[in-house]
Amino acid sequence: MPARKGLDYYLKLGFLNPDLVLGNLKTISFLALLALLYIANSHYAERNVRRIQLLQKEIHELRWRYTSARAEVMYNGRQSSIEQQLREQGLRPLREQPKKIVVPRK
Repeated sequence: MPARKGLDYYLKLGFLNPDLVLGNLKTISFLALLALLYIANSHYAERNVRRIQLLQKEIHELRWRYTSARAEVMYNGRQSSIEQQLREQGLRPLREQPKKIVVPRK
């Protein structure tokens, strides 16, 4: 019957002998590589999430600007608005039909 080892034996890492470590070096290296890839992937995903949030914020602002500009163009494109702007510049709308000028060809 094997001797029972206490908690102190495992806390001092007494079970790790050189043969055990060197015999499983490939497995330990593989697990370390997987851990590094997992950490790198986590950082990459977090960076992408932050980038997506910034782009969504920018899209929201651009959508607001577009809506505002469209409303302004619609308001400024009305005939009454155009007439008011022209009156401020000293122009007035025509009350009669425009006259057609015909230049004879030689």
